[in-house]
Amino acid sequence: MPVGPRDIKPTPTGRLIREAAAGRVPAYVETGLNIVHVDDVAAGHLLAWRRGRIGERYILGGENVTLRDILAIIANLTGRRPPRLRLPHGAVLPFAVLAETWARLLGGEPFATADGVRMARKKMFFSSAKACRMLGYTIRPAMEGLRDAVTWFRAEGDLRRSRV
Repeated sequence: MPVGPRDIKPTPTGRLIREAAAGRVPAYVETGLNIVHVDDVAAGHLLAWRRGRIGERYILGGENVTLRDILAIIANLTGRRPPRLRLPHGAVLPFAVLAETWARLLGGEPFATADGVRMARKKMFFSSAKACRMLGYTIRPAMEGLRDAVTWFRAEGDLRRSRV
């Protein structure tokens, strides 16, 4: 999931970062994401253009991190406590369906979707080893992208009370 500054809309990942930084994520489900700095993805595209081979595919990913650890990093960056309550996927699914219905009726976007909860049953971990080896692609730690995202959201006035 690309993270970093200039997430204007924001993306679903950016919304998660913004909500967690504001202390509005009270619980989590057991899952994992591949966190990549947006600048690494941009650099990877240029590397693929310059060094990539026609017909080859390259994963321009980052660091594989559990959602629990992502939320802990964001909490540390913002001076908040990370959520400690882990909920089973099955318990979250009905709330996601309600959130989708509520969003359809009132407009806006739900914080969680049924498809998102179903996808979260699998850790979305990936390897960029081929891109690193063949293109010279480099990956910065997930914390850097998360820090840059939190800093940007704060500068835009979307966050309060933190240590970044």
